[in-house]
Amino acid sequence: MTPSMARAVAPERAQMRKVLFILSELRDEDVEWLAMAGDRLRYPVGAELISYGSVVDSVYFVLDGTFSVLAANGELVAELSSGEVIGEMSLVDPARTTASVRAGEGASALRISHARMRDKLAADAPFAARFYRALSVFMSARMRQTTRRFGYGGMSQPDQPQADEISEELLEKAHLASLRFERLLKRLAS
Repeated sequence: MTPSMARAVAPERAQMRKVLFILSELRDEDVEWLAMAGDRLRYPVGAELISYGSVVDSVYFVLDGTFSVLAANGELVAELSSGEVIGEMSLVDPARTTASVRAGEGASALRISHARMRDKLAADAPFAARFYRALSVFMSARMRQTTRRFGYGGMSQPDQPQADEISEELLEKAHLASLRFERLLKRLAS
């Protein structure tokens, strides 16, 4: 990565961390398929996207606004924004949900049904390999962030990498992932 690319990516690092895990592993034609296969939906504030104890039937790519992930008791677990993915765990493991998801201000998402996604994964082995790798990287990063938030993993030493650092490999792909996400947003706006 050139120094100018690194400077361009650095201010967007927080947002890029979310979107790069999926889009950095996919190809342009994969992102185009996602845009064509899904429906862009807007949600009013408070709309329940996923209810607690339900079976999720779609994957959602957050495009705008925020979504709140809530525990069974209503406690806020996480706030999701542009570039996050919702419903990916249920694509892999169709167990009932252990949280609910509600729309916040300006919430919109690209919804792709699990059935349509599974058909594509079954019919296109190279896409499936890229998508499952992307999903694995994404879920691994989410788990690291969650365990760090709850104090697991101990204190880091000054000479050791921080838990929230992005690997060099992913950082090099960040610019490309950002361009793909921008293209996805433009494609869905038309």
